[in-house]
Amino acid sequence: MDRIAGSFYGLAFGDALGKPTEFLTVEDIDRVFGPDGPNDLSGDPALVTDDTQMALAVAWALHDADHLTPDVLEPLLRRRFVAWAHSPENNRAPGMTCLRACGGLAEGLPWVEATVTGSKGCGANMRVTPVGLVPDLDLDVLAGVSQLQAAMTHGHPTALAASELTAYATRLLVDGINLADVPALLLARCHERRTVYLEDWLGALWKTPGATTSTDFIARGWDECVGVLERLVAALAEPDHGTDACLATGAGWIAEEALATGLYCAVRHADNPVDTLVRGARTSGDSDSVAALAGAFTGASHGLSAWPSEWVERIEYADQLAALTSGAPRPGTVTAEP
Repeated sequence: MDRIAGSFYGLAFGDALGKPTEFLTVEDIDRVFGPDGPNDLSGDPALVTDDTQMALAVAWALHDADHLTPDVLEPLLRRRFVAWAHSPENNRAPGMTCLRACGGLAEGLPWVEATVTGSKGCGANMRVTPVGLVPDLDLDVLAGVSQLQAAMTHGHPTALAASELTAYATRLLVDGINLADVPALLLARCHERRTVYLEDWLGALWKTPGATTSTDFIARGWDECVGVLERLVAALAEPDHGTDACLATGAGWIAEEALATGLYCAVRHADNPVDTLVRGARTSGDSDSVAALAGAFTGASHGLSAWPSEWVERIEYADQLAALTSGAPRPGTVTAEP
């Protein structure tokens, strides 16, 4: 459970550090926080953004499921997403794609009609790491769950592929794979999965304008992920001058770039977890999402001891994070409402 807790708390810590730097340039960040960037949580509690809120929604849906199939999971995700959308705490600059899709879900539309099919925003994969934390989850089920939770709001094939990769990376790290080895394993996953359309999970989602077959639809997503992962591998082969991570692998507003830039920060600072978060927060792009994913990856690799102990009690939603990571039942066991 230590790596599971390390990952979920790491996501929240990165989110909190990146919250005040989102929408700022690196120059602005340095002017406010100094050249070392934000390196401590601010406030008690330290507030997070919609990234952590929606990751909690996914995690509670998984927690509530007695088994993981599309018919069981879809209504649980729908309920959690709609509850998030209507919550008074949903005041952290949430993404318009999520809000629009959740509006359709709240109206009772089938999710394939509520989703925004043209969006591959990072809202699809900043919330998916809890899927990679489910112990012993079959990888085919991990793929289906990852893609379904993405598809309910972000119907673009790259959002689906990037979400699966983000959960898969988290799973690899929890299982003990070294951070430096993850990019190559993700590239291999792209090639392995390139023509696999999960019809049981996605139904007729592929029938969007311009798509000719389900295979062509999903291949586009995997190919775009290959492109950014190849950029990641090339960037990691170069010396690190401590510059804006977004210059290496993208600003992170879209799904595949959020994955790659978060992983870039995690690999660059594999021996110093807090520096991973600082590197993500000190970026010119979607700083909270980049730092959140960097924290989820680093925490999955190092465990909860990677993080300052005083942060655990200070982070917003500490009670929910503790409940979800301290021996909570995994899918397969009927659980009570939180």
